Amino acid sequence: MFDVVGVGANSVDFVYALPEFPHPDGPASKLRITRRTVSCGGQTATTLCTCAAMGLRTRYAGTIGSDPNGTLIRAELARRGVDLEHVHVRDTGNPFAVILLDARRGERVVLWDRDPALQLTPDEVDAALADPPRLLHVDDADEAAAIRAASRGRRSGIPVTSDIERVTDRTGELVAAVTIPIFAEQALEAFTGERDVERGLRAVRRRHDGLLCVTLGARGAMLLDGERLSHAPGAQVEAVDTTGAGDVFRGAFIAALLRGDAPADILRFANAAAAVSCTRPGAMASVPTIEETMSLI
Repeated sequence: MFDVVGVGANSVDFVYALPEFPHPDGPASKLRITRRTVSCGGQTATTLCTCAAMGLRTRYAGTIGSDPNGTLIRAELARRGVDLEHVHVRDTGNPFAVILLDARRGERVVLWDRDPALQLTPDEVDAALADPPRLLHVDDADEAAAIRAASRGRRSGIPVTSDIERVTDRTGELVAAVTIPIFAEQALEAFTGERDVERGLRAVRRRHDGLLCVTLGARGAMLLDGERLSHAPGAQVEAVDTTGAGDVFRGAFIAALLRGDAPADILRFANAAAAVSCTRPGAMASVPTIEETMSLI
């Protein structure tokens, strides 16, 4: 049995470190690149690599391109111990992102592209879940497939976590299908209309009875367990690159959940793992171990 099956996105990231963010007016309209790297990432792929680094058996269900970028991401996932039996290779380019990184503060802007031919269909997730794992994780890249997988996982009685970064006309279905929605802050506001994070979580509580979580970037993360609110403040680290921090958070959240940690401890552990990842460049390349995470705690 696998501990975690992940349904969702992967990416090859082309990272350009800049002395500051560009601006069309003034001296920042032309900037010399201080460093450029190619790194593997993507929402679910990075989450699974985090789980694998923390000792869990993981399987990826998603689509990968047939180009050199696809070859690169497959090799990196396999190297990190992620099972690829249920990966579907499409005859097109792999998803990729151009990441502009402010080298002074570690903050980034992500510009991405993904061929529509890479969409994962609902039927393609069924085989990966024929033998239910201990936990299922989905993102919002292919909502129909994610909803199908999450609904199947819920019926099997396993926890289903999610990565919700955007809001569409199907987000309500996805939130209802998973057992533990984990929102990016801007997605929670867009979904509930509440600018206040606590009010946003409590608005979701009116329609969902599971653990509810939101990541807050440098301000940490917040979790609603029943009516009990927990907040893990952002750790004081020197940020090098925030790319993939939310995905690492979710992987560490899953690892702590599966080992039986209390909700507040899950939040604290996941928040620390995300902070460690910010001290390193890249998404998958920044994934910490349990020991590194506990050291920061």
